[in-house]
Amino acid sequence: MRTQVAIIGGGPAGSLLSLLLGQGGIESVVLESRTKDYVLSRIRAGVLEKPSTEWLRRAGLGKRMDEEGFVHEGINLAFSGRIQRIDFSELVGGYVMVYGQTEIQKDLYKALLSHNDVLLDEAEDVALHDIGGSSPHVTFRRRGREERLDCDFIAGCDGSHGVSRESIPASLRDTYERSYPFGWLGILSETPPVNEELIYANHPRGFALCSMRNENLSRYYIQCDLDADIEAWPDRRFWDEIRRRLPAEAAERMVTGPSIEKSITPLRSFVSEPMQHGRLFLAGDSTHVMPPTGAKGLNMAISDVILLADALTRYYEEGSKEALDNYSDIALRRVWKVIRFSWWMTGLMHRLEEEGDLGQKIQEAELDYVASSRSAQTALAENYTGLPLR
Repeated sequence: MRTQVAIIGGGPAGSLLSLLLGQGGIESVVLESRTKDYVLSRIRAGVLEKPSTEWLRRAGLGKRMDEEGFVHEGINLAFSGRIQRIDFSELVGGYVMVYGQTEIQKDLYKALLSHNDVLLDEAEDVALHDIGGSSPHVTFRRRGREERLDCDFIAGCDGSHGVSRESIPASLRDTYERSYPFGWLGILSETPPVNEELIYANHPRGFALCSMRNENLSRYYIQCDLDADIEAWPDRRFWDEIRRRLPAEAAERMVTGPSIEKSITPLRSFVSEPMQHGRLFLAGDSTHVMPPTGAKGLNMAISDVILLADALTRYYEEGSKEALDNYSDIALRRVWKVIRFSWWMTGLMHRLEEEGDLGQKIQEAELDYVASSRSAQTALAENYTGLPLR
């Protein structure tokens, strides 16, 4: 089997890259280790930056997003018993779109499979070969058969636990990482959201986040110990705790109900450089991971893919390798700015036990400064709604 671009990973990054390449007449094959049904069942982030929505529309994926998604023109910071709204529209003319990653994945699979069956799921034991040479290829096992896929380039979109990043020799990789000593305990409930826009809450007991999926599906999180036992958090305890961490005006109007999904998410900041080696190019979680505090993971995967698709298109249409050669440097400039923003938001909103009560007071002072400073609010709005691609 041969193609022009072999794509490892059939999540949003790999699927979008395949779609964009196909629209430009470039052949690709996507190898996904899981079943399509499994990929579609994963509950993931649901906040899209303004640039992400624009790129998805250009790719022909905007119809259902615009019909069913929720445009938010601001977020709310809760601290010291008060709520401060950050008005994206007024500050920077921006917005975010609440539209679940699961829905984006459905749209991508529908678009891919409508024109070409380029997605091979249940591809196991994937291995990358000759990525630094002139004959890159991928071997894998699918439905009991050993397969080989020859290609011009390989795109590693297989997440933080995939094989792509590890295929780059360790001596050529620099990694930067911070694992946080706490996690997020999250629930999904079929209840109306407590607020029409997200609430990020700083509280001496720990961080809380009030989010949503739709008008009757809410997503809530609270900061918890990393080793917390999820069985020790029945629904009633969760609802009592999140209400303690919110200002009274929000806590009083919160509608509670049984959870339909409950999980604990660890938080870490991670970057592996470079994002390319030879004929292999990395995108999304395969090369960077950030805390979900700033809602950036999916958006960064999309921005990486936009850059990579453009670089590959220029190579095939113009014969120019300049954009491919510079892909890692260009992408990393944006990656590090977003890593910084997620690190800042995480440090600002969470209880940091090592900092004690002094740290809590400093957080409250900084939040009060943000609330009183248009410049600080503008910087937050610029970063939250999406930085330029380059």
